[in-house]
Amino acid sequence: MLTILGFAMIATFLVLIMLKKMSPIAALVLIPALFCVFVGKGAHLGDYVIDGVSTLAPTAAMLMFAIVYFGVMIDVGLFDPIVRGILRFCKADPMRIVVGTALLAAIVSLDGDGSTTFMITVSAMYPLYKRLKMSLVVMTGVAAMANGVMNTLPWGGPTARAATALKLDASDIFVPMIPALLVGLLGVVVLAYVLGLRERRRLGVLTLDEALVKEEAEETETVLVGAGSAGDFGKDARPTGGSGSGTDADAEDDDDFQGLDPNRPTLRPRLYWFNALLTVALLTAMIMELLPIPVLFLLGAALALSVNFPHLPDQKARLAAHADNVLNVSGMVFAAAVFTGVLQGTGMVDHMAEWMVGVIPEGMGPHMALVTGLLSLPLTYFMSNDGFYFGVLPVLAEAGAAHGVSPLEMARASLVGQPLHMSSPLVPAVYVLVGMARVEFGDHTRFVVKWAAMICLVILAAGILFGII
Repeated sequence: MLTILGFAMIATFLVLIMLKKMSPIAALVLIPALFCVFVGKGAHLGDYVIDGVSTLAPTAAMLMFAIVYFGVMIDVGLFDPIVRGILRFCKADPMRIVVGTALLAAIVSLDGDGSTTFMITVSAMYPLYKRLKMSLVVMTGVAAMANGVMNTLPWGGPTARAATALKLDASDIFVPMIPALLVGLLGVVVLAYVLGLRERRRLGVLTLDEALVKEEAEETETVLVGAGSAGDFGKDARPTGGSGSGTDADAEDDDDFQGLDPNRPTLRPRLYWFNALLTVALLTAMIMELLPIPVLFLLGAALALSVNFPHLPDQKARLAAHADNVLNVSGMVFAAAVFTGVLQGTGMVDHMAEWMVGVIPEGMGPHMALVTGLLSLPLTYFMSNDGFYFGVLPVLAEAGAAHGVSPLEMARASLVGQPLHMSSPLVPAVYVLVGMARVEFGDHTRFVVKWAAMICLVILAAGILFGII
């Protein structure tokens, strides 16, 4: 009976959030509370929730202050030179532009927010793709895959969810996975190179000045109007007639293709090297595990805010600017305490695991991490990260534990499907990506699925080869 109720609870949760009848936070709280009453253990709901919140508080703190930290770093201009450098590297070579798209998306993904990554990447690269008549689905596909690999950062979401669901430390999951994820990121760059060569063969290589002359002659380009945070693309796409020397045009293009507003009031150019060294020190301390990750980001966020914005009103403004992301992510973690607490406390997860152990062929039991890695591709595509990590992963982990597979291996394997997940129709950020790039979602899906699945398998193979999974 507990087995049936457990699967019914997960199915109800998945259906409601996939049909958008409830928000993930509301579903994580109300559905398990209701099923806890059905099981006859409603009187213990408070104990389950308090235990869960106590366990998950460090994860919520890490996410909260990591989002604030990297949000501030973007505000003060830490990544601006990188964006400009990538755009200068790209010139008008389609191959360089596609590779630059992958590199830019990966770097900006450090803030852990897919929507921010896509807004900055598309703002910077869209004018180049349009001006040279390159395939826009190449841009959206490469950006989504690069962000998918980087989305496995502890503050990006999936790793925190896996740590939350299995009651593990996020750094114990993520740090050993770094070699495999680097291989996956290299795979994205290599794929971008191949796709860029294909675009180069189709279009040839022009200078930006030549592209402008061709653009005016064909009269096919119109003034682009930016959307939302993308900024104003109008001057980027406006034909200039190619007048003036190539050097002048190149200089103008360097100025035009900034990607980020070069005059925003939050910039702190005099503190650039301080912010850069602080970020390097923070990431180094995280990898070396000098302090728990939540403590590192708490200290880093406090220091970044105090130095860059010494006046209290400015600090409040920066915190308010990133409050939506902070509330959504940390609220999700605390809401998950109800879901995982009920699933564990009522014994439903144990009964479901026993059933799953009986279903999986005996020979596959010791290879549950591999099974989890393969299942993460379709499951994270057709369901949200909340559904997979809070609903399915705990059951798979219990089944793996019965065959001697550690929860850490299972958690690492569960991250494999993220490059494909970032193009799922259940991911809100992907609509920001295709909307700003003016690409049909169906076209994006047809292009990206096969390549993203390949990157996922590359990460899984690397994890197995390195003995991580």
